[in-house]
Amino acid sequence: MFTVALLQLKQNSDHEKNLKIGTDACVKAKEMGAELAVFPEMWNNGYSFPTNDKFLLNWQKQAIAEEGEYFQKFIECAKKNKIAVALTYLKENKNGKPFNAVSIIDRHGDVILTYSKVHTCDFSSEKYLSPGGSFNVCNLNTGNETIKVGSMICYDREFPESARILMLKGAEIIIIPNACEFEINRKCQLRARAFENMTGCVLVNYAEGKCKGKSVAFDGIAFTESVGEIDGLSRDMQIVEAGEKECIVLARFDMDRLRRYRNKEVWGNAYRKPDKYKEMIDESVQSQNLPALFSFC
Repeated sequence: MFTVALLQLKQNSDHEKNLKIGTDACVKAKEMGAELAVFPEMWNNGYSFPTNDKFLLNWQKQAIAEEGEYFQKFIECAKKNKIAVALTYLKENKNGKPFNAVSIIDRHGDVILTYSKVHTCDFSSEKYLSPGGSFNVCNLNTGNETIKVGSMICYDREFPESARILMLKGAEIIIIPNACEFEINRKCQLRARAFENMTGCVLVNYAEGKCKGKSVAFDGIAFTESVGEIDGLSRDMQIVEAGEKECIVLARFDMDRLRRYRNKEVWGNAYRKPDKYKEMIDESVQSQNLPALFSFC
């Protein structure tokens, strides 16, 4: 079993306060039995943005680097408590606008993945961000086994290509830090990502406020195992769903069962016909005239 802690915490723009709350949450997650703790989107500043260009410089100062004290505190926390941490943050970019990033720090304190949000919400406050360049997968060693973990962030999950690329790169579990209301339509959408790619999906949202919690995990196993000539039966992939309040909930993945399922079922990669998907690589994009003050969260 692979146990992931969903750190459904309240939004707070106080950088130093979030350091203390965040490290304490990782310690608690370890005490609960978690092997990986996942934060909501852009935890270090509570997914906050400047209200206009006047405040841009001060906001950019909130961006952090891996070698900085804030990040290093989480490395120390991961090593001391022997827990992997998926830390989300506004990432420093010396060549331009900062990134909306997540880094997976393993139980030894090594950074094994850093991913920057590709589908930035350019119609909203995320116009102040630089988009990432690719989707990444890492090998996370828990001490018992090695699991292939990938990540996408919030709006990324609304594009089926995000999860599909991660699946093609071998991801078994996809973590999704989030910072918007996770209502029924987005929940159904993420369930589909788990189903069509046969991947476990873990979404971690902010508690209460505008985002309203509802962090959720799906194990990616849509049918029970066949017995002889009797086909498997449909099953609910949902492992856990939090309420709206602040909490830490655990999602436990049966990796052996997931791997058996992926090896014999018909979704994922086995029967794709990529030579028929030429329109998917057409680089033309149709623009939309959205209101200037459109808010995603």
